Amino acid sequence: MAAKAAIRAFLAIPACRRAIGMTDPHPSRAPTSGGDLLITDRLWRVHVPNLESRVKRAMQVSQCDASVVLTDNRTIQRLNHRDRGKNKPTNVLTYESPPEILLASGVILREAKAANKSVAAHLTHLLIHGALHLAGHDHHHAGDASRMESAETRLLARLHIRNPWKPGRDV
Repeated sequence: MAAKAAIRAFLAIPACRRAIGMTDPHPSRAPTSGGDLLITDRLWRVHVPNLESRVKRAMQVSQCDASVVLTDNRTIQRLNHRDRGKNKPTNVLTYESPPEILLASGVILREAKAANKSVAAHLTHLLIHGALHLAGHDHHHAGDASRMESAETRLLARLHIRNPWKPGRDV
Protein backbone atom coordinates (compact mmCIF):
# COMPACT_ATOMS: atom_id res chain seq x y z
CA MET A 1 0.00 0.00 0.00
CA ALA A 2 2.81 2.44 0.85
CA ALA A 3 4.46 1.71 -2.51
CA LYS A 4 1.28 2.69 -4.36
CA ALA A 5 1.08 5.93 -2.38
CA ALA A 6 4.73 6.71 -3.19
CA ILE A 7 4.12 6.09 -6.89
CA ARG A 8 1.03 8.34 -6.85
CA ALA A 9 3.03 11.06 -5.08
CA PHE A 10 5.91 10.70 -7.57
CA LEU A 11 3.54 11.01 -10.51
CA ALA A 12 1.94 14.10 -8.97
CA ILE A 13 5.18 16.04 -9.54
CA PRO A 14 5.15 17.31 -13.15
CA ALA A 15 8.94 17.05 -13.61
CA CYS A 16 8.84 13.41 -12.51
CA ARG A 17 6.04 12.74 -14.98
CA ARG A 18 8.19 14.29 -17.71
CA ALA A 19 11.14 12.10 -16.67
CA ILE A 20 9.22 8.96 -17.49
CA GLY A 21 7.59 10.40 -20.61
CA MET A 22 4.17 11.24 -19.18
CA THR A 23 2.55 14.57 -19.84
CA ASP A 24 0.39 16.44 -17.40
CA PRO A 25 -3.26 15.72 -18.24
CA HIS A 26 -4.23 19.16 -16.86
CA PRO A 27 -1.50 21.55 -18.10
CA SER A 28 -3.54 24.66 -17.29
CA ARG A 29 -4.39 23.76 -13.72
CA ALA A 30 -3.02 26.04 -11.03
CA PRO A 31 -0.09 24.67 -9.03
CA THR A 32 -0.80 23.38 -5.57
CA SER A 33 0.18 25.43 -2.53
CA GLY A 34 3.79 24.28 -2.93
CA GLY A 35 6.18 23.24 -0.26
CA ASP A 36 5.59 19.55 -0.86
CA LEU A 37 8.46 17.17 -0.20
CA LEU A 38 8.78 13.87 -2.05
CA ILE A 39 11.59 11.44 -1.25
CA THR A 40 11.97 8.68 -3.84
CA ASP A 41 15.43 7.39 -2.92
CA ARG A 42 16.09 5.80 0.49
CA LEU A 43 19.73 7.00 0.43
CA TRP A 44 18.56 10.46 1.48
CA ARG A 45 17.28 9.15 4.82
CA VAL A 46 20.42 7.07 5.33
CA HIS A 47 22.79 10.02 4.87
CA VAL A 48 20.87 13.06 6.12
CA PRO A 49 19.66 13.19 9.72
CA ASN A 50 16.43 15.13 10.34
CA LEU A 51 15.86 15.26 6.60
CA GLU A 52 12.38 16.76 6.56
CA SER A 53 13.17 19.53 9.04
CA ARG A 54 16.42 20.35 7.21
CA VAL A 55 14.58 20.76 3.91
CA LYS A 56 11.85 22.82 5.57
CA ARG A 57 14.36 25.16 7.23
CA ALA A 58 16.34 25.67 4.00
CA MET A 59 13.17 26.52 2.10
CA GLN A 60 12.00 28.89 4.85
CA VAL A 61 15.32 30.74 4.96
CA SER A 62 15.21 31.00 1.16
CA GLN A 63 11.58 32.19 1.29
CA CYS A 64 10.78 29.58 -1.34
CA ASP A 65 7.62 27.52 -1.48
CA ALA A 66 8.66 25.21 -4.34
CA SER A 67 8.05 21.50 -4.14
CA VAL A 68 11.21 19.51 -3.43
CA VAL A 69 11.91 16.08 -4.89
CA LEU A 70 14.82 14.12 -3.42
CA THR A 71 15.41 11.45 -6.01
CA ASP A 72 18.08 9.32 -7.67
CA ASN A 73 20.61 9.93 -10.43
CA ARG A 74 18.61 8.04 -13.05
CA THR A 75 15.56 10.28 -12.71
CA ILE A 76 17.68 13.43 -12.80
CA GLN A 77 19.64 12.15 -15.81
CA ARG A 78 16.43 11.53 -17.75
CA LEU A 79 15.17 15.03 -16.98
CA ASN A 80 18.54 16.64 -17.70
CA HIS A 81 18.72 14.86 -21.06
CA ARG A 82 15.14 15.61 -22.00
CA ASP A 83 15.02 19.23 -20.87
CA ARG A 84 18.62 20.43 -21.21
CA GLY A 85 20.11 18.06 -23.79
CA LYS A 86 22.75 16.79 -21.34
CA ASN A 87 22.69 13.01 -20.96
CA LYS A 88 24.18 12.86 -17.47
CA PRO A 89 22.92 13.39 -13.95
CA THR A 90 23.43 16.76 -12.32
CA ASN A 91 23.14 17.72 -8.67
CA VAL A 92 20.07 19.98 -8.88
CA LEU A 93 17.42 20.84 -11.44
CA THR A 94 14.83 23.56 -11.06
CA TYR A 95 11.55 24.12 -12.85
CA GLU A 96 9.61 27.36 -12.70
CA SER A 97 6.05 26.31 -13.42
CA PRO A 98 5.06 24.84 -11.12
CA PRO A 99 8.10 25.68 -8.97
CA GLU A 100 10.11 22.52 -8.26
CA ILE A 101 13.60 21.72 -7.06
CA LEU A 102 14.87 18.20 -7.78
CA LEU A 103 18.09 16.79 -6.32
CA ALA A 104 20.07 13.66 -7.25
CA SER A 105 21.28 11.53 -4.35
CA GLY A 106 24.29 9.92 -6.05
CA VAL A 107 25.72 13.15 -7.42
CA ILE A 108 25.28 14.97 -4.12
CA LEU A 109 26.80 12.11 -2.11
CA ARG A 110 29.83 12.03 -4.44
CA GLU A 111 30.27 15.82 -4.38
CA ALA A 112 30.00 16.01 -0.60
CA LYS A 113 32.61 13.31 -0.14
CA ALA A 114 34.99 14.92 -2.67
CA ALA A 115 34.67 18.30 -0.93
CA ASN A 116 34.94 16.81 2.58
CA LYS A 117 31.51 18.20 3.44
CA SER A 118 28.60 16.51 5.15
CA VAL A 119 25.82 15.37 2.84
CA ALA A 120 23.38 17.36 4.97
CA ALA A 121 25.33 20.61 4.52
CA HIS A 122 25.75 20.03 0.79
CA LEU A 123 22.04 19.22 0.39
CA THR A 124 21.14 22.42 2.23
CA HIS A 125 23.49 24.43 0.02
CA LEU A 126 21.94 22.99 -3.14
CA LEU A 127 18.38 23.56 -1.90
CA ILE A 128 19.27 27.23 -1.40
CA HIS A 129 21.05 27.27 -4.76
CA GLY A 130 17.89 25.94 -6.45
CA ALA A 131 15.67 28.41 -4.57
CA LEU A 132 17.86 31.29 -5.73
CA HIS A 133 17.59 30.08 -9.33
CA LEU A 134 13.80 30.14 -8.97
CA ALA A 135 14.08 33.69 -7.59
CA GLY A 136 15.92 34.78 -10.76
CA HIS A 137 19.57 34.41 -9.78
CA ASP A 138 22.04 32.87 -12.22
CA HIS A 139 25.75 32.11 -12.43
CA HIS A 140 26.60 32.16 -16.13
CA HIS A 141 28.71 35.32 -15.86
CA ALA A 142 31.35 36.17 -13.26
CA GLY A 143 29.44 39.08 -11.71
CA ASP A 144 26.20 37.07 -11.55
CA ALA A 145 28.03 34.11 -10.05
CA SER A 146 29.63 36.30 -7.39
CA ARG A 147 26.26 37.81 -6.42
CA MET A 148 24.63 34.37 -6.28
CA GLU A 149 27.46 32.91 -4.18
CA SER A 150 27.20 35.83 -1.77
CA ALA A 151 23.46 35.30 -1.41
CA GLU A 152 24.00 31.57 -0.83
CA THR A 153 26.65 32.26 1.80
CA ARG A 154 24.38 34.71 3.67
CA LEU A 155 21.46 32.27 3.69
CA LEU A 156 23.65 29.34 4.72
CA ALA A 157 25.09 31.38 7.58
CA ARG A 158 21.55 31.79 8.95
CA LEU A 159 21.48 27.98 9.14
CA HIS A 160 24.94 27.84 10.75
CA ILE A 161 26.58 26.34 7.66
CA ARG A 162 29.91 27.77 6.62
CA ASN A 163 30.73 29.25 3.23
CA PRO A 164 30.70 26.26 0.84
CA TRP A 165 33.65 27.63 -1.16
CA LYS A 166 36.00 27.70 1.80
CA PRO A 167 37.82 24.52 2.84
CA GLY A 168 36.78 22.76 6.00
CA ARG A 169 34.30 20.20 7.22
CA ASP A 170 30.65 21.01 7.84
CA VAL A 171 28.42 18.94 10.09
